[in-house]
Amino acid sequence: MTEESCCHKQKHRDDKEYKDLVHRLNRIEGQIRGIRNMVDEERYCVDILTQVSAVQSALNSFNKILLSDHIKTCVVEDIRGGNEEVVDELCKTIQKLMK
Repeated sequence: MTEESCCHKQKHRDDKEYKDLVHRLNRIEGQIRGIRNMVDEERYCVDILTQVSAVQSALNSFNKILLSDHIKTCVVEDIRGGNEEVVDELCKTIQKLMK
């Protein structure tokens, strides 16, 4: 068993994909800081909950993009290489995301 398969895998992303993902994460991070400020300022609960919902939506969008890319690249490459176990990994991942 190689180190890659037993411990962790890595994926190289092109510049555009990397920048898009980081941009989204930076926006989400900013939204989280905004929620923290709202709590500090003792803002109305419904206003805070609305912002939390927006963060959840942004994270879901991030997951959809990342999952789509994963399927189109990593999963396809593994199947073409004869590693059909990647399908089980994908199914488990989708189950976790749908909790």
